[in-house]
Amino acid sequence: MSVQPRERGRPRQFDTDAALDRAMLVFREKGYHSASISDLSAAMQLTAGSIYKAFTDKRGLFLQVFARYTSLRNQALRQRLAQQPDGRSRIAEVLRFYLESASDIEGRRGCLVVGSAIELQVLDAELAELVRAALERNQQSMLQLLEQGQQDGSVNPQLDAEAVGGVLLCLVLGMRVAGKMQDLPARERLIASALTLLD
Repeated sequence: MSVQPRERGRPRQFDTDAALDRAMLVFREKGYHSASISDLSAAMQLTAGSIYKAFTDKRGLFLQVFARYTSLRNQALRQRLAQQPDGRSRIAEVLRFYLESASDIEGRRGCLVVGSAIELQVLDAELAELVRAALERNQQSMLQLLEQGQQDGSVNPQLDAEAVGGVLLCLVLGMRVAGKMQDLPARERLIASALTLLD
């Protein structure tokens, strides 16, 4: 899909998804409030005028970036989970997915959801609700995986799935915060230790 804003009487064409992906890097690295239109313009290879014409303002751009980020991440994770045989294996794959995301350059860029959650108190009501909804979906997804594991016998049926799901969510969110500073060592041992919560 492409957008064709008019600039000084001449149409300018650009790939919207590619532009959003470049803006995504800026928001991930700097956060919503610290990302300036100048930063975004340089990264997106668009003039400030083109950004305003296509997305109205920084807030409008962020809304589209956030929707694209969560959609792409969820799609990638769903594809990986579909290859796992049971609930326990799916939970292990979620942990592995977040550990990989917290490593190397990807980790330094940070998670848009986690970064936005940290800024929650200074976001306007709509943006804050968007972030809360994303975190709630993550919580519900973790709970569903635990319940699947309890049903298929790979997770202890006596566990308080809601409480354990909350602990696991805190763990994966913490991975993304830690990944901004350094790589997390002993990934597979970390996953194995976390899975003991399911016994």
